[in-house]
Amino acid sequence: MLALSYPHIDKQDDQPARLQRLPRVRVAQIVMDYLAYGWSVEEICRQHLYLKPAEAHAAMGYYFDHQEEIDREITREWEQVQASTTQVARSPFYTRMKARGLL
Repeated sequence: MLALSYPHIDKQDDQPARLQRLPRVRVAQIVMDYLAYGWSVEEICRQHLYLKPAEAHAAMGYYFDHQEEIDREITREWEQVQASTTQVARSPFYTRMKARGLL
């Protein structure tokens, strides 16, 4: 069996794939810009000056080879955000504006 290697990407068992140089940056974060905005790798690098083109290309390559894994990660994160926003108490301002139909 051939094992694929992704330069610039670190993937530990049961952990999200991350950039080696910037371990706080997950592949899924880079992919979200591609999915949400349709940004090319060049545009992603323009928007995130800390990224090197090789890192962004490696992240996208990893995504296309592991799309199901990254899509699941993004879905879990989205569900967590949605769950946490429904548990947050709304401010009186929000409640008044919502009641007036302004939100």
